[in-house]
Amino acid sequence: MAVRRVLKMGDPVLYRVADPVGEFNTRELDALIGDMFDTMAALNGAGLAAPQIGVSRRVVIFGVEANPRYPDVEPVPTTVLINPVIEILSPEMDDGWEGCLSVPGMRGLVRRATRLRYSGFDQKGEPIERVATQFHARVVQHECDHLDGILYPMRLKDMRLFGYEDALFPEM
Repeated sequence: MAVRRVLKMGDPVLYRVADPVGEFNTRELDALIGDMFDTMAALNGAGLAAPQIGVSRRVVIFGVEANPRYPDVEPVPTTVLINPVIEILSPEMDDGWEGCLSVPGMRGLVRRATRLRYSGFDQKGEPIERVATQFHARVVQHECDHLDGILYPMRLKDMRLFGYEDALFPEM
């Protein structure tokens, strides 16, 4: 597997709606997912979507055990999620600081649902369905947004709450 170049905000691939995956358990899909995990690990990401490495397919990965970019969050199970569907389960929303490997060095305050159900398939085509709350729910929404051509700055309500990490959080 390999660490791939992550596309940055402004690249047109990031603004496309990604195509669904039709075949599971293929060498091509396994290689894509392997590269995604290598890339996410090398950059200390909490998640990664296939469009971020230039592949316009509905594939996301995520997972957090201990991450220096997100030191105070609860663990998120390592997951491969293909052709995801999200169902919001509560009207409760929460504001949280988000970063993105495609928007390096920056953070923004984004409002997200705090409880949702996600479903889809793993790389072998087995169904997945889970309920997620708090940071887990935020990560799922952030990554699935990439599949619809949405980057987190597009969700900001106040541009004053968007900036470079070292300016927003000088103690980091």
